[in-house]
Amino acid sequence: MTLLSAIQLELYKIFSRPRTYIAFAVIVVLVCAIQFGVYAEGQTMLDMATQNLKDTFDFSGNLLNGYFTSFMILNTLWVHIPFLVALVTGDLLSGEAASGTLRLLLTRSISRTEWVVAKFIAALLYSIVLVLLLGVLSLVIGKMLFGFGDLIVIRNTINILPESDVLWRFYGAFAFGLLAMCVVAALSFFFSALSDNSIGPIVGTMGVVIAFTVFSTLDVSIFHLMKPFLFTTYMGDWKTFFDFQPDYGKIFRSAFVLLAHVIALFLFTLLWFRRKDILT
Repeated sequence: MTLLSAIQLELYKIFSRPRTYIAFAVIVVLVCAIQFGVYAEGQTMLDMATQNLKDTFDFSGNLLNGYFTSFMILNTLWVHIPFLVALVTGDLLSGEAASGTLRLLLTRSISRTEWVVAKFIAALLYSIVLVLLLGVLSLVIGKMLFGFGDLIVIRNTINILPESDVLWRFYGAFAFGLLAMCVVAALSFFFSALSDNSIGPIVGTMGVVIAFTVFSTLDVSIFHLMKPFLFTTYMGDWKTFFDFQPDYGKIFRSAFVLLAHVIALFLFTLLWFRRKDILT
């Protein structure tokens, strides 16, 4: 068996499991619910967000558009996608151990290293498909319901980005989101190597993501030294794409840190699994 055929086999196994399609169904339901919710109450939400600014600025044009709703959905990426990623990737190694097929699989003409690499690549591809589905659905349904227009972004400053200057920012933001979710996939894959059941890696991954998010967002002095080493500190830097003048230095530094986490977690997984006693 070659590495390519092993990757194809792992992808087949992933996409033959019902839990994979549960994740896809959740994405579809959430995107549709948010889009239609905004369609029903979006103007009220936008008026509330800008009510303190209307005395100073005169807003005109189609600000409630597909870009606005897609930006809202992008903000939910860190809420539900990590769980959906861990739901599948956390089972890739531990599921084989739980079902008692691990020793049988390793008797095939493929090394442990190649087998782990194949599963890891399959995990990353699944995570990428999940985020791509979120991005495509957000933009397509947003376009159908609202059309496109200028994008208003209210952060520390108010940025109104012209329609012609928005789409590439979404491409960059979702690409950054892909990398961030690959870190989550690598983390759950690492926990999967440590466990003989699927629940532990899923719960462990979500526990780490939640805890690190708290540590990286709380403005407490004791956490300041920790923040540069937590991947959650960098996961939200996709928002930099929507600054009027994006800080590309910050984007590349954050992307480098996230990529380093992916590589490090994979290497830890590989080293652990190569030395692991396979008893089942």
